[in-house]
Amino acid sequence: MPDFFFLCLEILGTIAFAVSGAIKGVRKKMDVLGVCVLGLITAVGGGIIRDLVLGNTPPITFIKPRYAIIAIITSIIIFLPFVRKFLAHHKHGYELCLLITDTLGLATFSVIGVQVAYAGFSNNMFLLIFVGVVTGVGGGVLRDMMSKNVPDIFVKHFYASASIIGTILTVLLWNPLGETLAMVIGFVIIVALRFLAAKYHWNLPTIHDENTDL
Repeated sequence: MPDFFFLCLEILGTIAFAVSGAIKGVRKKMDVLGVCVLGLITAVGGGIIRDLVLGNTPPITFIKPRYAIIAIITSIIIFLPFVRKFLAHHKHGYELCLLITDTLGLATFSVIGVQVAYAGFSNNMFLLIFVGVVTGVGGGVLRDMMSKNVPDIFVKHFYASASIIGTILTVLLWNPLGETLAMVIGFVIIVALRFLAAKYHWNLPTIHDENTDL
């Protein structure tokens, strides 16, 4: 049951990440190839970075491309004129839906990143946490860099912070509680933090005083 549960969430998260990347491409007036590339890299970029860090080459995305295919199909759908028009006229509903699915994707990929790393590096806590976080947020960072934006996780949203806290708990609870329970708790914590951050507008401190620019 847990494997099937996380598989469903992986697919949902892949779609959500692909949508966010494709929307970014549409807003940047890219052609269909650009939209697909941004959707694809957002969806699978974190997993590719994870596999390269762990030395798992070629990355699993290229061996089992089902998530890449899902991301490309999703991006093409977003590019369709009637879909773009629908999203433009239902921005609030779209943003809410994206918050929910994107949060589930972040939580899922973060704890699965820990699971993948744990198989070969169970004694390296820092690596486990780093790999979990980069799996969750890496695709979004690549998306923003490719679209010439400062990555969102560095300037707004309690996003990477939720992933860091959730992966730390997952790693700490892995041995005492076991793999499945540790992953579920880490997943729930990330989801809860993201929803609370959205509700109460949590953000990390940022620099607003222009007179302090270096």
